[in-house]
Amino acid sequence: MANIFGRLFKSRDKPKDRVSQAPAFYMGQSISGKVVNERSSMQTTAVFACVRIIAETVASLPLHTYKYVGDGKEKVYSHPLYKLLHDEPNKEMTSFTLRETMMTHLLLWGNAYCQIIRNGRGEVLGLYPLLPDKMMVDRDKNGEIYYAYQKEGLIYYLGPDEVLHIPGLGFDGVMGYSPVALAKNAIGLNIAAEEYGGRFFANNATPSGILSTSGTIKDPTKVRDAWQAAYGGTSNSNKVAVLEDGLTYQPISMPNSDAQFLETRKFQIEEICRIFQVPPHMVADLSKSSFSNIENQSISFVVHTIRPWLVRIEQAMNRKLFKESEKGNYFVSFNASALMRGDYKSRMDGYSIGIQNGFFSVNDVRRMENLDPISAEEGGDLYLTNGNMLPLKMAGAYAKKALKESESSEGEVEEN
Repeated sequence: MANIFGRLFKSRDKPKDRVSQAPAFYMGQSISGKVVNERSSMQTTAVFACVRIIAETVASLPLHTYKYVGDGKEKVYSHPLYKLLHDEPNKEMTSFTLRETMMTHLLLWGNAYCQIIRNGRGEVLGLYPLLPDKMMVDRDKNGEIYYAYQKEGLIYYLGPDEVLHIPGLGFDGVMGYSPVALAKNAIGLNIAAEEYGGRFFANNATPSGILSTSGTIKDPTKVRDAWQAAYGGTSNSNKVAVLEDGLTYQPISMPNSDAQFLETRKFQIEEICRIFQVPPHMVADLSKSSFSNIENQSISFVVHTIRPWLVRIEQAMNRKLFKESEKGNYFVSFNASALMRGDYKSRMDGYSIGIQNGFFSVNDVRRMENLDPISAEEGGDLYLTNGNMLPLKMAGAYAKKALKESESSEGEVEEN
């Protein structure tokens, strides 16, 4: 295995006189007392749902390679990057899997890294994801960024042209900061609330109580443990308690209603959705959604949540994956139009407006609906417009022509 990674990682020389780039925010214990890190946070349903919905949405979008042609663009299927980004970035995973992994790293660690494998001509042969928690980004004495990756006890030093680095929100333009680290107190409170609920129901949803007696108990710990073993937990529910030696049991009132336990849990779901900018209805919280606003919330999710991630990824790929001679001529871009399609009736109404006003042909619409095109002989590629719509400069000419025809016809009537 060491030889395999030795061939995979083409290391640069170890830099000298490093300049520290230590992040200012750390994982760890939250105010609630719960340890919050990338993996523990994913054990909460709200964090898992938010990360999953964003990662799967970005990974499912078509990613194409384009070339500028005049004032427009066209897909370039022959470029080596097309197959890598659209189908198979390496021999181990699909494009969907790579992008899903990268988005998960971005949402949890705030950074995504891929090693770039090139041939002698500088063309990209493969992209391999790297774990963010094993990567260190720093600068050498010349101010050049380098990457140090730890694998199986060894450290591999990679240059900036060997790593596709996509940073999230950060303060220095180089490193992104983890949303989990920044919001660890909110996530920690959610973990604590889930743990409290689990412990409560593990006790058969029965609050704790007090065993009391007017006498003296020599070993109260032994009595408490015996009571818990006999009557505690769901397996001992509905057992009849037998009290002796003058013991009486007094239950403590249930604190859930006073602490508004359910409201706390619901608010924490909204809080985590706020961190990741995910509408609550997308994680199955429909309390504030209705038939009239859920479509607008979904559109807002695409515009304000998904689109910034797409732009961030596109610009990083355009900067790192193309050769210098190709930059400005080629680019990669996601196709997010499918997320904005709406319901069937709305799409058909939009297509009708497009065809009637000349900016859609029949085949344009059929391609967007994944239908076979109509031949050019049958008019599938024609751009049509309504005949009663004229340019303003032509409207006056037609008015003058109509006036002359009217005057001519009136003169003929008078002669007759």
